[in-house]
Amino acid sequence: MTAIHFSTSTMLSTFISSSSRSTTVRSNMLSPSNQIEAPVVLGFGGVSVDLLATVASFPNPDDKIRSTSMKVQGGGNAGNALTCAARLGLNARLISKVANDVQGRGVLEELRADGVDVSFFVVSEEGNSPFTYVIVDNQMKTRTCIHTPGSPRMTPDDLTTSTVSSALNGVQLAYFDVRLHETALVVAHEANKRGIPILIDAERLREGLDEFLNLSDYVMCSAKLPQAWTKAPTVSSALVSMLLRLPKVKFVIVTLGADGCIMLERSITVPADDATIEEMDVDNLLKLLKQKIDCGQTAPTCVSSGITRLQAKGVGSVCGRLFLGTAEKIPEPELVDTTGAGDAFIGAILYAICTNRPPEQMLPFAAQVAAISCRALGARTGLPRLSDPRLAHFLG
Repeated sequence: MTAIHFSTSTMLSTFISSSSRSTTVRSNMLSPSNQIEAPVVLGFGGVSVDLLATVASFPNPDDKIRSTSMKVQGGGNAGNALTCAARLGLNARLISKVANDVQGRGVLEELRADGVDVSFFVVSEEGNSPFTYVIVDNQMKTRTCIHTPGSPRMTPDDLTTSTVSSALNGVQLAYFDVRLHETALVVAHEANKRGIPILIDAERLREGLDEFLNLSDYVMCSAKLPQAWTKAPTVSSALVSMLLRLPKVKFVIVTLGADGCIMLERSITVPADDATIEEMDVDNLLKLLKQKIDCGQTAPTCVSSGITRLQAKGVGSVCGRLFLGTAEKIPEPELVDTTGAGDAFIGAILYAICTNRPPEQMLPFAAQVAAISCRALGARTGLPRLSDPRLAHFLG
């Protein structure tokens, strides 16, 4: 046990040291004028230190195996998504909590290095910062996360009214990963009062999710969440149910990994009772969209319906547009690690909303950002900057 502890401590020390050395280099890539003019996005949620180990194949119970490579870097849904948004050029602020330990200092230094404003973080003088062991299986191209939460847990008392007010000043879009929900909801309610649009990452059923959903303007979902939350029989009918139950929400996107994503956007320009609007079963419409996909295309693309009254059996109908986005078909030798790919996708969606990109451009762009991130070990190593030539085609 002593040898393991020493090794981990050495890695964490290296992590904070390398983060500090890179701060000046990365920060200088962002000119002051660009930072002032860039849209401001505020994130609230989880951060951690990720201790990543790649293995030839996932171990069986009681096995002893060797890693093929390893890396220590910052992680956590909110930390990753805001790092992505900052690299794409947004003025990113983040609220979370760490301890004043090696992990916490490393988290803060790495975020600063990427241009993320961490001045609203809560730093505890006791306890421990969150960290996650990540096992990356080279054979199956999967990753397994073992998370240790930070302590003491964040509470609403950690943020003063003036801190919340300052954090929200000038914000164009607020993002929540639905973690640390008691404190996050304080910020979300204040953002809502100020008319600041809210995007949430509904990864799974969590305490506080219902309240977040009712405050949201945009919802990102994992593949299983829509049906788990609505009890609808299919993903597409679940999206109709979500828009019916959440009248404030403009669109819902469900991410499907290598199968791309589905987005349902509410129509606000056409009256719900307009008799000229075609009505169609949403499941049948999704099947038609799938037939339009060019299976020979490797780059991300998007197909969509026109404005349609989308009917879901046993659920109801909503007027809107259905979008089907594809993921990049990454050659197997180039696929390194899917850790944080969903966070990269969300970071790109944050950028697209703040820069008024239409869905036809937003979805392929976000898919490309996520695909680029999968070509390096860890959630942040491969995150691209807006100047990356691999993104030029998707920005028009």
